[in-house]
Amino acid sequence: MTDVQRVEIEYCTQCRWLPRAAWLAQELLTTFEGELAELALRPGTGGVFVVRVGDEVVWDRREQGFPEPTAVKKAVRDRVAPGKTLGHSER
Repeated sequence: MTDVQRVEIEYCTQCRWLPRAAWLAQELLTTFEGELAELALRPGTGGVFVVRVGDEVVWDRREQGFPEPTAVKKAVRDRVAPGKTLGHSER
């Protein structure tokens, strides 16, 4: 495990994307319950939906569209728990 254990999901309050962000947060916390020290939901504006691990952006809706949970899980896994299997999600 690396020393980066904080994940942040910044979502647009104007777009009402809190439910989407909260659902993704739940998916990540369930998958990485032993690896994450913190997961933060950060309100934003202007259509933002960005997932960060530490200071690194691993998903940006403006560039990549809305994420499938598996894609975000893989991006987070590669940074906080390399080698961890995601089980059926990786098939």
